[in-house]
Amino acid sequence: MNNLTDQYQESQNGTLAQAQSSREMEEVKGQIFMARQFPRNVFQSEQRILDNCKRPDLAQAAVYSYPRGGTKVEGPSIRLAEVLAQNWGNLAFGVKELEQRPGESVAMAYAWDLETNVRQEKVFTVPHTRKAKGNIKKLEDPRDIYELVANNGARRLRACILGIIPGDIVEKAVEECNRTLQGSNKEPLKDRISKALTAFKDQYRVTQEQIEERMGYNVSAFTERDYADLIKIFTSLKDGMSKPEDWFSKEVKTKQESKLTEAFKEDKTKDTKKESKSEEKPKKDVKADASGQEELTFE
Repeated sequence: MNNLTDQYQESQNGTLAQAQSSREMEEVKGQIFMARQFPRNVFQSEQRILDNCKRPDLAQAAVYSYPRGGTKVEGPSIRLAEVLAQNWGNLAFGVKELEQRPGESVAMAYAWDLETNVRQEKVFTVPHTRKAKGNIKKLEDPRDIYELVANNGARRLRACILGIIPGDIVEKAVEECNRTLQGSNKEPLKDRISKALTAFKDQYRVTQEQIEERMGYNVSAFTERDYADLIKIFTSLKDGMSKPEDWFSKEVKTKQESKLTEAFKEDKTKDTKKESKSEEKPKKDVKADASGQEELTFE
């Protein structure tokens, strides 16, 4: 009896799997058919992308940057990649959780051009752990696991989308975002920099002194370009492309600078004392006596 029940359940599971596979195949065929019936206009797609890049909110989150080998690497962020995919047209993209095992999940990020049948996909494994304050915490809440998989999948999804969209379109979008960012003068630069410093301190515990040390000069000397660089760093931290310690040193050299300042003041005081002593020395006057010879007198 048990054997018959097991066979029945296996046949039912096989039938359901076959039906689901058939349904997914029909959906894919329908997407391909619609893409062939309504192909994209490349020029219109490019214009839609550039129009979206003129929005200040998107421009602020469009480019990330992170340090590598003593240089700075920049590129389009996840938010910009999503806008590219949405406006390019006939592009299927997303992140799927393929399997959830005890302690880890197997997921796949993909981007598929339905017109040209070009596909990019990345399969990856996400352990159900999170590092906090030097300790590794095991996640058990389904919501925490979902957010962890989504965050890890976002970076793979960005890579898949950028592998489909032509490179010249991506470069034009980044340039348009930079122009929008530099021309965004709704409020004074001083106020915008103040808000940026507050955001760094509240969300990532990065102080103004750390930012000044990285830039090499005081906040009062920051320009529009420096403000744009701060936004890129903040976007990189927000997207998980880098960590605060990748950008900012934990120990700011304020003490060393104060010592140098005190030494400079001491040297300056010594020089002042020397000058005052030299002024106190008796002056030599040259007078001529009756014989016509010069004699030295000290007043």
